[in-house]
Amino acid sequence: MKLTDLTAHLDTLLRIRELPDYAPAVNGLQLANRPGEVSHIVAAVDATLPVVKKAIAAGADLLIVHHGMFWSGLQPWTGATFERLSLALENNLAIYSVHLPLDVHPQLGNNAQIAQAMQLQPSGGFLDYKGLAVGVTCEVELPLDEVISRFTTALDGGRVHVCAGGPQTTRKIGISSGGSGSEVAAAARAGVDTFITGEGPHWSYTLAEELGINVLYGGHYATETFGVKALAQHLQDQFGLPWTFVDHPTGL
Repeated sequence: MKLTDLTAHLDTLLRIRELPDYAPAVNGLQLANRPGEVSHIVAAVDATLPVVKKAIAAGADLLIVHHGMFWSGLQPWTGATFERLSLALENNLAIYSVHLPLDVHPQLGNNAQIAQAMQLQPSGGFLDYKGLAVGVTCEVELPLDEVISRFTTALDGGRVHVCAGGPQTTRKIGISSGGSGSEVAAAARAGVDTFITGEGPHWSYTLAEELGINVLYGGHYATETFGVKALAQHLQDQFGLPWTFVDHPTGL
């Protein structure tokens, strides 16, 4: 498939040009390949040198990631940064990155996919970023232990760190993947009693206790594997392109 056709489909599907994001995200196609074609996709969380090497080993000509090549900001193309770019160019590996537009996608996004994996139905949004509701809310009455169990299962048994600062029966769950843990106060203002996220600063735990809400931390990396997998599966279903997930966890 032509790379231009595929990226045009992704740009439209994810509303790349419409939705706000952090400047270093640089959403969309970040690196083209010389043939201008795609036959095998690798999905991953980060466009780092180890991931690029794994994608090349997997035979990919397109790498789709959540955190792109410019996530750390402007930097000289020397050392590991030069090696990453050189390897991708030499092996005709195109790189496509999508951050907040993937987080918020109502079907393929990280938050929607986490909710689906937990057998929850999103009913609204919360956590405003430039007019965009970054997280989803689910109104459901469940024992906290059941919510923890479902989240653990969704993470394939991954560790869930629990701040049980709120009620033992949930009624409004908020889900926002990645590093949204610093938004504990905003979650509480939105009426969320159980906040599911990736990671947060130390003070987010103590603040949650004071505000009387539960926070379930599943890990920044772990909670952001959902969207890229769902997006790659969508492309396989839509265009018959095979895909592979490259797992390179940070443990954070």
